Amino acid sequence: MNAHSKAQAFIPADLPEPTFADLAHLPGMTPARIPVLRTIKFLQDPLGRSHQMHDDYGRVFRRQDFGGWGVSMIGPEANELVLFNKDKIFSSSLGWNPVLENLFPHGLMLMDFDEHRIHRKALSVAFKTEPMQHYLGELNGGIARGIAAWPNEPEFKFYPAIKALTLDLAAASFLGVPWGPDAKKINKAFVDMVLASVAVVRKPLPLTAMRRGVKGREFMCEFFGREIPKRLGQAGDDIFTQICNTTDDEGVPLSDQAIIDHMNFLMMAAHDTTTSSISSTVHFLGQYPEWQDKVRAEILAIKARTGGELTYAALAEMETLEMVFKESLRLIPPVPSMPRRALKSFVFMNHVIPAGSHVGINPMLTHRLPDVWPDPERFDPLRFTPENSKGRHKYAWVPFGGGGHMCLGLHFAYMQVKSFFFHLLAENRIVLSDSYRGEFNMFPIPKPKDGLPLRIEVI
Repeated sequence: MNAHSKAQAFIPADLPEPTFADLAHLPGMTPARIPVLRTIKFLQDPLGRSHQMHDDYGRVFRRQDFGGWGVSMIGPEANELVLFNKDKIFSSSLGWNPVLENLFPHGLMLMDFDEHRIHRKALSVAFKTEPMQHYLGELNGGIARGIAAWPNEPEFKFYPAIKALTLDLAAASFLGVPWGPDAKKINKAFVDMVLASVAVVRKPLPLTAMRRGVKGREFMCEFFGREIPKRLGQAGDDIFTQICNTTDDEGVPLSDQAIIDHMNFLMMAAHDTTTSSISSTVHFLGQYPEWQDKVRAEILAIKARTGGELTYAALAEMETLEMVFKESLRLIPPVPSMPRRALKSFVFMNHVIPAGSHVGINPMLTHRLPDVWPDPERFDPLRFTPENSKGRHKYAWVPFGGGGHMCLGLHFAYMQVKSFFFHLLAENRIVLSDSYRGEFNMFPIPKPKDGLPLRIEVI
């Protein structure tokens, strides 16, 4: 566990890189003279382009982007095959590496099979019930303080405000200390790292987004590296301290570099995806104030029972908010696509996909398929009642992934979202600005194009 295992028993050493000729039997794109222009066009309208390709080619099609040739597979059945990965066909590491290797190498999502299982088990200690109860206390206090000034503000842009707040919350829960003077540098480092993940230029050349992302990673590695010695052998309720002191089944601790890599990845996942998820939920609550009223009634009922506090036990009672949250993530999933690489050939929907193929599933599009989600563009949290969910494919809704790579921080994310809206909506109302366009940049992690201008009005 002190060294990263790059060679996996299931990964062939001579895995081929499929060409257009290898995928020519599939429906899909023809070769572009300048592939990078095709990628740029896609990034300008990912949802629209995904719809167009699905309409033109069906549920399995050949695609070309800056990474070369690959295969897109759309629908719940594709999600199940790829994410459940029963036959160990798909490598998450080789899928994400072209996107994230320079920025978040050896994060949990970039591991496969036994290596992934061992590291996931070691990290799971930080997400058990006892530490989660502690995190809730930190979240409740930090959120209450963070939003206290918002109702007194005139119209402001919500996205940068919640991004700053989630960074502060991550400091408390993940590190157990305030960020201090490094806060702005840390925020910039993570922003640069995420933007670099979809940069067209994949080498860290001067003045490129990838160069800025790599520099951001260097800064974060130095930051965590300085902190590790302070945590070893110490008791602490924060995620960082617990990871510094965790061991595998044989009692072997994580190496310093492994701790750094995991913290970089976990901080990115917790910070950026939660910021996106809360923003999309605010976006829809602002558009549908009747759902604000329903959520508020639920919150006030809980406050009446608990004496005003959000307890760990009361989280399960926030069923209306959970349905609103799920519907928001159906329409704006925080991870709109999930790449893998096929380690061996397989057949899906009568199509033979060769070994080595870069395979991608598309939650952003699957979440809007009309045969799975009737009237898919309509915002309707009631889709997620037990009655309406009955019979729906288990992999129809996958904003947090699935199978062995299901998001490790899933329950932490739910807890943070519920704490945020518990404190925000009990006495306030979200009012969207008249100038708000309601448009999101969907890649790499969705965010509102104009920052989501709004007002928080005291009721």
